[in-house]
Amino acid sequence: MIPLRDSTPSNTFPLITVTIIALNLAIFFYESSLGIEGMVELFSVFGLTPLNYSQGYVPLLAYLPFLTSMFLHGSWMHVIGNMWILWLFGDNLEDRMGRGNFILFYLSCGILAALTHYFVSPLSSEPVVGASGAVAGVMGAYFLLFKKARVLTFIPPFFLFNLPAWIYLGFWALTQIWCGTVSIFMADACGAIAFWAHIGGFLAGMVLYKLFLKREQPLYNV
Repeated sequence: MIPLRDSTPSNTFPLITVTIIALNLAIFFYESSLGIEGMVELFSVFGLTPLNYSQGYVPLLAYLPFLTSMFLHGSWMHVIGNMWILWLFGDNLEDRMGRGNFILFYLSCGILAALTHYFVSPLSSEPVVGASGAVAGVMGAYFLLFKKARVLTFIPPFFLFNLPAWIYLGFWALTQIWCGTVSIFMADACGAIAFWAHIGGFLAGMVLYKLFLKREQPLYNV
């Protein structure tokens, strides 16, 4: 299911959403210039490797990958997929939260997604990278804030459906829960994807979004 557009227009230019997208694309251009070996080395330093935090004392700076990992991606399809979803849903959240609150919300969801992955797979030695957890937080907030929105969805090979946003996002969340649960018993059964990071990010977005909404302007009688 590939979302093509949503029905909720933006009231302001989504500066933070566009900046996050541009930053992720610029970083991936840099990654691509390093070659395979360079990317592997970069991921080992700035990607999130849970095992690094399960072996005793860890210096404070070593926790940086909980933040930096959400700005790294493993392939063009990985970064384009994440940034496309952010473009579709992030602009409306930025409208409702304001620019400063939106970036704090986005980063908070990404960090909580990374923590979820760590707690589910504390002994994993594979670096995890990608904005999926933070983007899942955006999806979780959109799921609750824009229930009446619709998402034009392409279902290969040639079906188009104008689905209610809660159906599209709810189905996506259920697939993550299913694959995340299956992966506990059969590693990589649904692919080498950090499904629990997605689940953690989605839930974080649902729980936290109210804390970041702009305060309603008071009404004055004139």
